[in-house]
Amino acid sequence: MTISRDAFLRGLPAAVDHAAFRVEDGEIGSLDPRRPWRIVLEPLADLRLGMIVLPRQRVRIFLTGYDGDATRRFLERFELYYRRAGG
Repeated sequence: MTISRDAFLRGLPAAVDHAAFRVEDGEIGSLDPRRPWRIVLEPLADLRLGMIVLPRQRVRIFLTGYDGDATRRFLERFELYYRRAGG
């Protein structure tokens, strides 16, 4: 994703439907034992387009105990809240 870590964390509560979570270094984890999820952030080299510099993060999402529909709903909501400039 072309996003800073701080901006990612600001948007995360809405993206995960305001579920409680903890942040430890580059890992964010759900505090709900019934539907655990984990997100791992890894900083990447900035994307440079002329004078424009965009911070980037590799975002890996791990879901445990989600069926196909629940996985789709989680990922669709997550993507919706990080979509910018019309997608």
